[in-house]
Amino acid sequence: MDDAPSHLPDSLPALRAAAREAGFTRSCEERTGSLLAVLAAARPGGRILELGTGVGEGTGWLLSGMDSASRLVTVERDETVQKVAREQLGSDPRVTFVAGDGGAWLQAYDGELFDLVFADTWPGKFSHLGEALRLVAPGGTYLIDDLDPRPDWPEGHEASVERLLADLEEREEFRSVRMAWASGLLMAVRSARL
Repeated sequence: MDDAPSHLPDSLPALRAAAREAGFTRSCEERTGSLLAVLAAARPGGRILELGTGVGEGTGWLLSGMDSASRLVTVERDETVQKVAREQLGSDPRVTFVAGDGGAWLQAYDGELFDLVFADTWPGKFSHLGEALRLVAPGGTYLIDDLDPRPDWPEGHEASVERLLADLEEREEFRSVRMAWASGLLMAVRSARL
């Protein structure tokens, strides 16, 4: 079976061209993107949080799956990189761009919970994990990627990934599944049971 996405967001070619121009090489992998679109589509009127906008490829995938009542907040520390996403996707009223440190944002946020949290950067995954998980609504999904070893990982990072996976699987309020697919994913769903 070919698992390449059959439908790509209309915004993807322009985002990829801008990423190449900016020298940005860590954009959302296509299969991960297709999963993001499906998860967003599964939540009509959903509230979605993306930690790590980058140049906006993941943002584009999320927007492609969202209905008109859904809302996306996307947080990125590097304003220069996020500027690409703002230029390409900023006219969409469903998305709010936040430029700033994801960890500080997670600590300060006190609004509504999210139906989907995609942590694609250090804060919300390797730091501030508890703060990110606190924002997942009952029945909501927490998704992380980039868990498969890469040659450019810093020394000791593999141990950090293993600790993260073990931590997530020990949390009683979440059911999780590891996926040896795309760049290596883990999806966890907060129990809706009272």
